Amino acid sequence: MKEGKASRTAEGMAAFKTAESMKPEKNRIYYDPLAKHFLGPFYGAVVKNRLLTRLAVWYYERIWPGGYGYIITRTRYVDEYLQTNIDEGIEQLVILGAGYDSRPYSFLKAEDKVRVFEVDHPATQKRKLEKLRNIYSSLPDYVTFVPVDFNKEKFGDRLIESGYGKGLKTLFIWEGVTMYLTSDAVDETFSFITTCSGDGSSIIFNYMDKSLVDGTNKQKDAQKLRKTLFRMGEPPIFGIGERKIEAFLDSRGFNQVVNVTGDYLRDTYCKNRNMTVSNLVPIVRARKKLGSNLEL
Repeated sequence: MKEGKASRTAEGMAAFKTAESMKPEKNRIYYDPLAKHFLGPFYGAVVKNRLLTRLAVWYYERIWPGGYGYIITRTRYVDEYLQTNIDEGIEQLVILGAGYDSRPYSFLKAEDKVRVFEVDHPATQKRKLEKLRNIYSSLPDYVTFVPVDFNKEKFGDRLIESGYGKGLKTLFIWEGVTMYLTSDAVDETFSFITTCSGDGSSIIFNYMDKSLVDGTNKQKDAQKLRKTLFRMGEPPIFGIGERKIEAFLDSRGFNQVVNVTGDYLRDTYCKNRNMTVSNLVPIVRARKKLGSNLEL
């Protein structure tokens, strides 16, 4: 992400959510009524025109086959996991690299009694706040905004300064972020969760295979995605080795690991849609080990 600029990928994700939300209810996989409000002039014009929307999705499929389906089904899967955690009594929700995530406004309600912390790069968060103030006369008092540059600041310190409660049962949502961080920043995040959240806390995030990040994955789809990210000025820098995710998380204080592939997402959510879903960026969810108190 360029210094001082809001994330382009965050706006792109909002555009695809908008496109899916405009489909008839019986045909759509995901619905986000707020996504359209986060679009700038270019994306805003595209989603208002059906032909341009179809061309945009077609083009995106050319540079990342299965990318559109992945984004939509990933969001649906994370929504369902969030609801499971709300039903299980989480007290806090931390959205790391929140982008234009609308869950605190379209998904959560005051009666859920969940304190929400949106953690994101200052430039992206500033733009999001401007958009939200155009939608709402006042923002929900259960949401706290925490501006952080993950690669330059310790997000945990900023989070605690903002009122985060240590020891409370918390869900951490971390979509589309790990691949843009240093390994030290990634480890710092896991260390914070294991040392500063309550038993029963969990995390859900997506990640890239190390071979995609370093360019050794020679699959055409992987090469296309990697080139696209470099061209957008947001090249991936962190990945996890193939079939290493369980060991990776176990050594960082997590268990009950569930690794979700694009094939699973397609089979679960796309039964009535002729849609491909990329396998290049798996989703994983895991629980903090009981009594875990690791320092990395």
